[in-house]
Amino acid sequence: MHIVFAASECVPFAKTGGLADVVGALPRQIVKLGHRVTVYLPFYARVRARMEKEHAGAEFKYAVRSITIPFRYYNRFVDIVDGGVRDGVQFYFVDCPELFDRPELYGPRGGEYADNAERFGLFCRAVLEAGKQIGVPDVFHVHDWQTGLIPVYLRNTYAADPMLRRAATVLTIHNAAYQGTFPPPTTEQLLFPWDLFTMDKVEQYDRFNFLKGGVVFSDLLTTVSRTYAEEIQTPEFGWNLEGVLRERAADLHGILNGVDYTRWNPATDGYLAAHYTGSDLTGKRACREDLLHAFGLPNVAETTPVIGIVSRLATQKGFDMVARIGEELAQRDVAIVALGTGEPVFENFFRDWVFRHPAQVAAQIRYDEALAHKVEAGADIFLMPSRYEPCGLNQIYSLKYGTVPVVRATGGLEDTVDQWNAEQGTGTGFKFKGYDPRDLLAAVDRALAAFQDRAGWERLMRNGMGRDYGWEAPAREYAQVYEEAARRKA
Repeated sequence: MHIVFAASECVPFAKTGGLADVVGALPRQIVKLGHRVTVYLPFYARVRARMEKEHAGAEFKYAVRSITIPFRYYNRFVDIVDGGVRDGVQFYFVDCPELFDRPELYGPRGGEYADNAERFGLFCRAVLEAGKQIGVPDVFHVHDWQTGLIPVYLRNTYAADPMLRRAATVLTIHNAAYQGTFPPPTTEQLLFPWDLFTMDKVEQYDRFNFLKGGVVFSDLLTTVSRTYAEEIQTPEFGWNLEGVLRERAADLHGILNGVDYTRWNPATDGYLAAHYTGSDLTGKRACREDLLHAFGLPNVAETTPVIGIVSRLATQKGFDMVARIGEELAQRDVAIVALGTGEPVFENFFRDWVFRHPAQVAAQIRYDEALAHKVEAGADIFLMPSRYEPCGLNQIYSLKYGTVPVVRATGGLEDTVDQWNAEQGTGTGFKFKGYDPRDLLAAVDRALAAFQDRAGWERLMRNGMGRDYGWEAPAREYAQVYEEAARRKA
């Protein structure tokens, strides 16, 4: 089969979140299963800069020149840049400088570009037009709202196109909270008929909703964990799309994201002060010392557990609860290291927390890839109390690095972390269910108590390190979904 991935992010080209990691890793695994895979991305400024560096000043190779994309009062023209074959995956970039040659992917920090509907509407249509010239796939695998219009275009604007009518679509929802909603005139701007702007199609509370359109018109749907597939059908986590998602429940598959163990493995990680494995944990002590040095906490006793945080600092990630227990947590015998950026209120909370407890708490309000690896390897406990978490990757990294996760039992956190049972020696971490600061603190206290039993703690670490959340099994599940979607179009 030929699978086309259309996405707004992909490592190593452009990343703001976990979507990029999925689109960077899953296509390689699909190729290993014997399928042909093509990935389309916007030709952002940062992608252009990377390609210019790779080409050392030489001109880019173009797969297609000057595709016309019509809008209501004008046309735009795009080129398709050939990104080459990487690990068996063919990459193409949709080049429209006036829309994509900008410093950020979606908008300035804390905002969005006013023309995002035009930007990603053009991207969706360009992928379809390019496919007609380069190769129409059996399945278009589209990701989140930015590519949600590909199924809408296929089932409407291109419904009678003989080249595309057998192409199936699979939409993956990475986070249902981000839906891509725009004013009603977007319907005309993107040349859709007004009968599409109805509550059973793309309209949602008088807004043109890209994600809803994808949900309604895709052949099959997936999301990034089994529990999240159930949660998004409820009012609490469906963000007003729970009704249409319940209607399509039979077509919705929860497939847990994998992780790339070539990048996240304490036995080989180049960012670490020492390597270690589940059978030989001695290197973890050196990683802990290196981490404390990097964060300026040199006087932490070996008996004091180190709690690590690597996260976007946001309400979704549970930092409103962390702020409410900050003073009580600092009364425990713990050291806390945090890395991340996010909402100003939580960035300021961490700065203040450090100011009040400089011997215990250290924070770096930025993102640094090397430091993220050091936190995963050097911490004893990893804190991830998310309000909701579609899949989550850091808890999976933590398991591999023998850093015991404390998580709220939601989404992928529920699916990947098993509660520790000291009597039976089973489990991989600590969970709590209620969204309440007292429940969070109680879970942390359970972890701190368990840390005092060194033999039990090492058993707990090794349990987590022995779990396999690589991409091999999820890729096979996705291949089955592609085959089912293609059969429906046969």
